[in-house]
Amino acid sequence: MSNSVEIPFSTTLLVRDTCLCLHAQRAARALARLFDDALRPAGLTNGQFSLMMSLNRPEPPPMGPVAALLAMDQTTLTAALKPLQRKGWVSVMENPKDRRGRLLALTGEGRTVLARALPIWKDTHAALDRKLPDGSSARLRQDLQTVSGMTGETPKPVVRRSRHNGPTMGE
Repeated sequence: MSNSVEIPFSTTLLVRDTCLCLHAQRAARALARLFDDALRPAGLTNGQFSLMMSLNRPEPPPMGPVAALLAMDQTTLTAALKPLQRKGWVSVMENPKDRRGRLLALTGEGRTVLARALPIWKDTHAALDRKLPDGSSARLRQDLQTVSGMTGETPKPVVRRSRHNGPTMGE
């Protein structure tokens, strides 16, 4: 006797059509490809552009706030910084206020690369905004900021017992 649970194909279609996570992932991949292609002539990926732009501040920031802004852990940030350091676009220095911490800064060459990429980013963004219905880019941005700021506990799924097949996922 098999204990496998059958999930109806209608459930697959429901997830395909309604899952916010799936749609956010698909949109993120499409946007990443769009901006990667656009920024390639400047020698940057979209992630590198965002990281370098996050360092464009009056004072070099510590790693923690940069990682938080980019929604990544410090290990991932360290890995993302390595190619930018090798190219001489970013410097990582000891924090004089906390020798265990590091400060991040754009170099002069990094600022030049970022300045060259900025008009490409603006043009790509403007073209994208024009493709969206009137006013929806601002609403989409606001909704995405709301979602990215959500923290706390996620609801746990309710497990129902089926008389024949054991546990099934319920609402």
